[in-house]
Amino acid sequence: MEAGPLDRMWSRSRLSVRARIARLSSKRWQIAQCAIAAGVAWVVAADLFDHPTPFFAPVAAVVALGTSYGQRLRRVAEITVGVAVGVLIADLLVLELGTGGWQIALIVGLAMSSAFLLDGGQLLVTQAAVQSIIVSTLVPEPDAAFTRWTDAVIGGAVALVAATVVPAAPLRRPREQAAVVMRKIAGLLRAAGEVMVDGEVEHGLELLADARSTDGLIRELQAAADEGMAVVASSPFRVRHKGNIRRMAELVDPLDRALRSTRVLVRQVAVAAYHRRPVPSSYSMLATELAAAAERVADELAADRMAVGARDELLAVGDATGRVERADEMNAEVVLAQLRSVVVDLLLLTGLDQRESTEALPPPPR
Repeated sequence: MEAGPLDRMWSRSRLSVRARIARLSSKRWQIAQCAIAAGVAWVVAADLFDHPTPFFAPVAAVVALGTSYGQRLRRVAEITVGVAVGVLIADLLVLELGTGGWQIALIVGLAMSSAFLLDGGQLLVTQAAVQSIIVSTLVPEPDAAFTRWTDAVIGGAVALVAATVVPAAPLRRPREQAAVVMRKIAGLLRAAGEVMVDGEVEHGLELLADARSTDGLIRELQAAADEGMAVVASSPFRVRHKGNIRRMAELVDPLDRALRSTRVLVRQVAVAAYHRRPVPSSYSMLATELAAAAERVADELAADRMAVGARDELLAVGDATGRVERADEMNAEVVLAQLRSVVVDLLLLTGLDQRESTEALPPPPR
């Protein structure tokens, strides 16, 4: 029986909740880091510097850290300077000019101009403006001209220290996600081999729908690689991992190509099943053997290694593609050609270049 609107809505709601929980889980370290930095900044300003209400210390710490690793050190520096410039200018001018519309306009203009003169980026300029507005509307005590500026600097300094402390998880994510992509490729190849044998139309169409839903895997892999590179760039304690992270980042493109080639293969297999066109059983065996080799590639990537250990298995499959029988159906011929393309794409993950991967395969059967 077909699902009703309420059932579909409930299903989408559960998927949305799971996605949001997963998103929250992926950011739990950054959230905890911001929270701890805010508390430390307050304690330093309140207890060590004896500031009564060091509002700007935790604000500067949280705003500077954020929840992204991308260009973190630069962001911390820019925001810290921006906050400090905005707070200092506003504190000095409010004491002399008071608070009002024209005073705020003047203070914001001076704060942004000062930020530009410091050759600041967009974050620095924006924070200078925002913090000057806040200070302009929170009238300071007569003797507090530099107190809030000091709080901003304290918060930025705490954020700077915190930014260098990062967990190992973002460094593992690229290889873990690369392995996820490879296991998906292996699963699609194995299922394609099954469809070649049973010729079930529904099975083929379901597999095609599954293959078409894999675009997000590459986006997640690219995001994981970018995050890993950002971590090693922002933390001196993780610099030694830079080579491994860069190597994994360089695999994004060949993995994307391998997944695309696999999707094309699945589409051809689904079309053959839909039109009841037979595919030689030897092609199904090739797909199954290629799936096993792809699993080996996944194991190597998960272990943070180039998939050199899977090269012989892939070459064996590639060699077999040159010895199988020719098919009578053009669609089946396209299936074989696409299997060969997947082999070439996966060989790129073993350290071979495009020319070496292509030349490693024998000529197609005649």
